Amino acid sequence: MADHGGFAAFRYRDFTAFYFARTFNALAVQMVDVAIGWLVYSLTGSAFALGLVGLCIFLPNFLLALPAGQIADMFPRKHILLLCTALSTSAAIALFIAAASESVSVPFLYVLIVVFGVARAFSGAASGAIVPSLVPDEHLSNAIALSSSAYQTATIAGPAVGGLLYAFGPEVVFGATALCFGLGLVSYSFMTTRAIVNRPEKLSYEYMTAGLRFIFSKPIILGAITLDLFAVLLGGATALLPIFAADIFLVDPFGLGLLRSAPAVGAFSMSLLLAHLPLRRHTGLRLFQVVAIFGMATIGFGLSTNFYVALAFLLVLGASDMVSVFIRSTLIQIETPDEMRGRVSAVNMLFIGASNELGEFESGTLAAVVGPVPSVVIGGIGTIIVAVACARIFPQLYRRDSLT
Repeated sequence: MADHGGFAAFRYRDFTAFYFARTFNALAVQMVDVAIGWLVYSLTGSAFALGLVGLCIFLPNFLLALPAGQIADMFPRKHILLLCTALSTSAAIALFIAAASESVSVPFLYVLIVVFGVARAFSGAASGAIVPSLVPDEHLSNAIALSSSAYQTATIAGPAVGGLLYAFGPEVVFGATALCFGLGLVSYSFMTTRAIVNRPEKLSYEYMTAGLRFIFSKPIILGAITLDLFAVLLGGATALLPIFAADIFLVDPFGLGLLRSAPAVGAFSMSLLLAHLPLRRHTGLRLFQVVAIFGMATIGFGLSTNFYVALAFLLVLGASDMVSVFIRSTLIQIETPDEMRGRVSAVNMLFIGASNELGEFESGTLAAVVGPVPSVVIGGIGTIIVAVACARIFPQLYRRDSLT
């Protein structure tokens, strides 16, 4: 009988090594993002310069998604993760040396941000594809839930730790970032190297775009990605949190930090619950239900005038989003053959990453026209409409019973 314990995936050394590497790397990413943002703004005082930081991260992911997916299906994914983590470690060390010698310049920061973006593009495709090979099929959903909890833990702790360390100087944050990347590098080294079956001998456009064709040929995968894409695109309430904190809830930066952390706390709590109580039946229906709940929580937050009520809605928002991510990730891994997981994972990252960026842009633009409260409420209503529409457009996904 399969062991369905909440930590069953930790019985396998390869997954345990991957889990700790993912935790260290995600913590490093969160810390360096906070520190670079502060440093760029302190050097320039320009909101546009700060916006370029996000662009320098987004463009490598956007431009390299398809080749990164093919690379992840051509070469051992462990080796890709080691190389990308080594590249990130080197960039963090360069930041530490520059900050310690007080020779940091904004162009230099942008170059290193692009380096981080390149590393994330290739490591994201490889890490998204490698999990099913680390555990038996019966423990895959548990492994995905635990892996998600690692990321959410870093999302909660990373910004706070980075902000605290920055008080002692940016070089301290960058040193801690390099240390975390180095620990991730060591953790990855304990994983077993696995060869990719049916791998191509060279890069080709046809092979590179096979992930796109595969997704469009699978209504269940296409439906899950489409649903998540538009839900994130429309429900971008978190982009407007500074406005709500300052003008509606009248709280200080610490209060804004609590608002920013609340969705991650909800997601982390739900990821632990899913690890111990996995979904067994009616998973397609549950996916549409949690997206609708995400929309309702967005509306509730938008209409809130009390800070603590708003926190509660953000907790629900994060928890429902975690269920959606968990179901979508598991379905994609189960429905995709191993030799295509890198390319499909890369396309999934491209769509979801783009929707995050565009969702923030949509929320900010709409808020400038109609105000922050109507913008959030309209986004929540739109998310619910999308859930209902996708249930009709993708009946195979709606009727999906078991995850595996």
